[in-house]
Amino acid sequence: MSSGGEMSSGQLLQQMALLQWLSSQTDEDRSLLTAVTGIRVARELLDRFTGQNEVDSYKRECILSIADFVRQNPQASQDQINAEVETRVRLFAARVKALETAPIF
Repeated sequence: MSSGGEMSSGQLLQQMALLQWLSSQTDEDRSLLTAVTGIRVARELLDRFTGQNEVDSYKRECILSIADFVRQNPQASQDQINAEVETRVRLFAARVKALETAPIF
């Protein structure tokens, strides 16, 4: 589920396939449900192996922290903003680099 409580597209597709299979009980619909579920599991495994979920989270944090700095420092010069951006991007890069040695699970 996303932070707003709604289903992701993958979750919705899987639920639709499940509902179809529950109402029909056909082998064709069971195969569709199996395929959709398999794709979702494969995607999650890929995200875990690559650390993509963490990278996305670090990216959001980086962007929000820069926006927060600009909002809290409306009189900041372009040089100050550039320095803050550079600091935040270096932190982001270091965190992503650290994922290379982090355990997968």
